[in-house]
Amino acid sequence: MPHTMSRMGDVLAGFHAAWEFESDSVLIRYERGIRTPKLFQALGERRVPLEAIAGVTLTRGKRGTVVLRVEPRPGADPLMEAAAGQLKESGDPYRLVLPADREVLAEYYADELRTLLTESGPADRFLVDPPEGPLSFKAYDGKATFDGRTVNFRWFWTGASSAKWKAGDQSFSVGELNGVEWRSPEVFEGHLRLLQRDAGAPGAQADQDPAAVVFGLGYGPVHESLPFAAAVLAAVRTSSPVAAVPAPRRDPADIAERIRHLGELHQAGLVTDEEFSVKKAELLAEL
Repeated sequence: MPHTMSRMGDVLAGFHAAWEFESDSVLIRYERGIRTPKLFQALGERRVPLEAIAGVTLTRGKRGTVVLRVEPRPGADPLMEAAAGQLKESGDPYRLVLPADREVLAEYYADELRTLLTESGPADRFLVDPPEGPLSFKAYDGKATFDGRTVNFRWFWTGASSAKWKAGDQSFSVGELNGVEWRSPEVFEGHLRLLQRDAGAPGAQADQDPAAVVFGLGYGPVHESLPFAAAVLAAVRTSSPVAAVPAPRRDPADIAERIRHLGELHQAGLVTDEEFSVKKAELLAEL
């Protein structure tokens, strides 16, 4: 009986991952070992429908390895859309690295996959599921949380700029957003910025923009901030504009701490008398 991929359950195991070939998809299971990239560990597993794949390549890798890679169609995967080409090669979730002595087997699977692909060009919707929520991560200047409907930024007094403290903690319904802008913390000025509908192009630097959190010094690592960005992007693409959800009542102790910090900014001359009075009134109104 010929060995074909129409028989579900064929598995090709490589370094850090194993691919299970099914009749309509490739299920990628990532290992959780200490040598496995943290992004792979965070993703756990991903099912990639064949309709989300544009092509397959097999190339020689480094130090006696070969690399099998599927090329996702543009617009098919929210993770890759959010990454916008910024992932390092070693962090590409669509690469399977194998020992060179498995090249013939890898070539077989590559050929089999190619015969099953029928789609090409940009996808009109996401075909690969986004990371599941709720999600959260700590940026340098605040904590970001997402429950599937609303993104919240809560500023850290040790890292947030005076502009963000003046604006206060932020809450964004996905219906208010048009997309996300993720800049890897592994490059200069890493950040996650929420792009709001009808707001025009961002004008402020990320550290001054209340719709953005900044990375650095170990905050906002790729394996936490990129899945977060992908989940928000997927929710935005499938939503329609809705009214913002009112912010919940704050803890009185938290309000007192923020008023104290606001007073420090006022005494340092970073906040005017008028700004201090207005912001203090806003904080007290949240009680």
